[in-house]
Amino acid sequence: MEITPSFVFAICIVQSLFIISSAQTCKNNTFPSNQVFTSCSDLPVLQAYLHWNYTPSIKRAHIAYRASQSPTGWVAWAINPTGSGMVGSQAIVAFRHSNGSMAVYPTPINSYNPSMQPGTLSFPVSNISATYADNEITILAVIGPLANGTTFNHVWQAGPVSSGNPSMHSTTGANVQSMATLDFLS
Repeated sequence: MEITPSFVFAICIVQSLFIISSAQTCKNNTFPSNQVFTSCSDLPVLQAYLHWNYTPSIKRAHIAYRASQSPTGWVAWAINPTGSGMVGSQAIVAFRHSNGSMAVYPTPINSYNPSMQPGTLSFPVSNISATYADNEITILAVIGPLANGTTFNHVWQAGPVSSGNPSMHSTTGANVQSMATLDFLS
């Protein structure tokens, strides 16, 4: 069989279609206990996805945040109810302990050098849990009631764990681009 430029081109097209069709999106994600989320977003950086169910009558959102991470790293997702960017964000952070168990807790981000220790958020958060599987951390939580409408600035992050605690994330590239606007009704 003669390999012609047309044949090579056809093979390249088939391979690219396979790569595109096999790319992960939020619509492909599944969750423990057959949890289903009606809305989701492929976040533009840090290989992350956000899923949610929003109940307008009680201004509460059930969220699932999923992000790629090594066994020795942390991830966090937050909304900033009063501004944009990191400072003022109300975060939920998760990471694996060295024994394989998960740590997951709320933490307010009050500076550019936050403690990342457990704390109280400016809104209620409940049913917090996290899992680690296939190099991904998934955070599940119920947040709210949320004041100030349904549209918020949200941020997400990833970084290393050192001595059993989240350490400073990178201050370049994707780590400084990880913010967007979220409308729970969309």
